[in-house]
Amino acid sequence: MSDLKTPPTRTAKAAGATADYLDQRTGIGGAVKFFARKVFPDHWSFFLGEIALYSFVTLLISGVFLTLFFVPSMAETHYEGPWPSMNGVEMSEAMASTLRLSFEVRGGLLMRQIHHWAALIFMASIVVHMMRVFFTGAFRKPREINWVVGFVLMILGLAAGFSGYSLPDDVLSGNGLRITDGVVKAIPILGSFLSYFVFGGEFPGHDLIPRLFTVHILLVPGLILALVGLHLFLMVMHKHTQYPGSGRTNSNVVGFPALPAYAGKLMFNLFVVFGVIALMAGTMSINPVWNYGPYDPSPVSAGAQPDWYMLFLEGALRLMPGQTEFMIGQYTLSLNVLIPAMIVPGILFTLLAAYPFIEAFATGDKNEHHVLDRPRNRPFRTAFGVSLLVAFAILVLAGSNDLIATHFHLSINDITWAFRVLLFVGPWLSFVITKRVCLGLQRKDRELVLHGHETGRIVRYASGEYIEVHKPLDAHERWLRVQHEAVRPLEIEPAEDSRGVRRKGYRTDRLRQRLSQVFYEDRVEPVTPAELAAAHAAHGGHADHEIDASHTPVQVGAGSTTDPASETTPDGRNR
Repeated sequence: MSDLKTPPTRTAKAAGATADYLDQRTGIGGAVKFFARKVFPDHWSFFLGEIALYSFVTLLISGVFLTLFFVPSMAETHYEGPWPSMNGVEMSEAMASTLRLSFEVRGGLLMRQIHHWAALIFMASIVVHMMRVFFTGAFRKPREINWVVGFVLMILGLAAGFSGYSLPDDVLSGNGLRITDGVVKAIPILGSFLSYFVFGGEFPGHDLIPRLFTVHILLVPGLILALVGLHLFLMVMHKHTQYPGSGRTNSNVVGFPALPAYAGKLMFNLFVVFGVIALMAGTMSINPVWNYGPYDPSPVSAGAQPDWYMLFLEGALRLMPGQTEFMIGQYTLSLNVLIPAMIVPGILFTLLAAYPFIEAFATGDKNEHHVLDRPRNRPFRTAFGVSLLVAFAILVLAGSNDLIATHFHLSINDITWAFRVLLFVGPWLSFVITKRVCLGLQRKDRELVLHGHETGRIVRYASGEYIEVHKPLDAHERWLRVQHEAVRPLEIEPAEDSRGVRRKGYRTDRLRQRLSQVFYEDRVEPVTPAELAAAHAAHGGHADHEIDASHTPVQVGAGSTTDPASETTPDGRNR
């Protein structure tokens, strides 16, 4: 048998020569080596961010196809085509090209629906990914900037979705634009001027569709691409966060290298996401504009809802009472539009974007964090996040109050008032319940660490004493429940020093202390090593019996007892 190696093929030689050429001119070999050795933790929730990325890739691919056939013009035309109910109907070129794209371009309807479903999944995955980051505290130092980048990506996603579904110029999108016009005009003093600027004249104008088209295919995607690149760069630079567990610290990452394990998973997930979106587009119809017809400002019907990610604004507008307009000189102050459409969302979005900085200010924590929190260990943060989600869900349902009324034969006025009450009661109640649940789970963790798992086994000693046997936690399970830091309200120096001079910066310190009390006044301390040793000592002689099943006390089962002195051996003799 020959020991000579098989000579490389022409393909291998060409690949090697190409790689060498690129490496000498770009240094790509070092980058490939770095990323190949980069370790990523493995957890299903990290897939949520990947779904957003792959959905965006799907949006870009399908969007390029649609751009080739869509006509972004508001010029009037009469439709003639294979959809008979629309023949001879006057509509804009944008609407007519959408119909031609749906019925005359091969694969056009499929690509339209892929694009729309991908947009919905893109926004859903961004929101769920941000929820995972929020509840686990992945936004803490050094990732505050990356949280803000992700927040801006969510806002850009809203802008992309709104500008996208407004392009067909059908009745549904036209009603959304009419609401937008009303919101813009509600801005004091500048409203009418801004409306003329946006629409190119009195609503609906003649310039909006071309402008939205430019925003949708050029401005917003370019910004999203740039921020996605920045988001991924910061993630790699800071290394990936990981869930708590034994062996996982702020100075290491437990997981798999990028090549080949993680790269294979990334490619598999890409094809799964694209396949699911294509399956949905091929089997589930969405946005059938031919059923709505071209936009006409006169008809407004029930069931005109925007996509889900904009529905909370619709719900806020529907819940706001209409008797809140005031005349200030020659100007009308429309609080019934300003408060639900601009002020309340502005406050909520600002709080969401600034939350990492608010929490850091409240804790005074300046350390880096690479191990995630268990949501139960941060009761205030978890309860606050749940209350925001409950408020969002109530507003989404309120945006469909007409559909609820027509489908369940209920009074729309009663539904509206019920949602108004829920909007104030629901978030508060969910906050209280969630906080209590988190504190209860923390107490349960303390109980498990100190006493172990209940086994349902009752034993009796010769002295007549009964005890329940507990199964101690192993080291991994115990570490999961005790590794988190005990965060307490801040203690500050007195307002005046020993000479009675008021200390500079006391007001800021007092504000920070009050805020930290709101965050961490209600808490459950994790078990300390001293407490664990004291608990084992308190069990006395029972501690060994909880671990050693061969001790004289024997299992009697739940609800029954046996005296060890009378128990017989397998051969029938007494012990």
